[in-house]
Amino acid sequence: MKPSVVTIEPNGHFCSDCAVRASAVCSSLDAAELREFEHLGRRVHFASGETVFSEEDITTSFYNVIEGVMRLYKLLPDGRRQIVGFALPGDFLGMNLSGRHNFSADAIGAVTVCQFAKAPFGRFIESRPQLLRRINELAIRELSHARDHMVLLGRRSADEKVATFLLGWRQRLLALGGSLDTVPLPMSRQDIADYLGLTIETVSRTFTKLERHGAIEILHGGISLRDPARVEALAAA
Repeated sequence: MKPSVVTIEPNGHFCSDCAVRASAVCSSLDAAELREFEHLGRRVHFASGETVFSEEDITTSFYNVIEGVMRLYKLLPDGRRQIVGFALPGDFLGMNLSGRHNFSADAIGAVTVCQFAKAPFGRFIESRPQLLRRINELAIRELSHARDHMVLLGRRSADEKVATFLLGWRQRLLALGGSLDTVPLPMSRQDIADYLGLTIETVSRTFTKLERHGAIEILHGGISLRDPARVEALAAA
């Protein structure tokens, strides 16, 4: 975990060119509200490996992911890392009941977030029920991802886990305009292992096995789904 040495842009004047506004927390705001809203936030850029926030830190800000991918993880008592998710553009992070972050978030590659101070953001949403509804929708989506992850960890075989992960990741990228057949994997094999509850050796062997059976082709920085039906059958097992 690296300390955050970040580039910060001035507040405001960036909502109009935001590529993820249609799927972000602010999608429910009208033009007048958006002009007020954009002055609450600032764009912050993190380099690869930098920490956006740490588990158990007091929550002082919320974060809307604009560009890049983040790994979300908890450290277990024995020092092992359990990755609980990967954040993509449009995801909204930092909301919690305890007042402290429930997990840590690091940048995988370059990441840009829109950062909102907690207190002004809270005042802004008080009189805007449509924004509260949008936050609830995002919270429900996050809960659904968490349930899916619990089911994934309970699957019996590494083949099932990896196949389900690849299809789920492709589905999330498709929602952002990604390709149907080529699936970028910006996270490392160790990241995937820590997400699936496997060893890195098992993940690497499973990728090789899937390629040998013609289900996928391993590319630099990702995979190509050569036989989606085979992968889907594994995921449904």
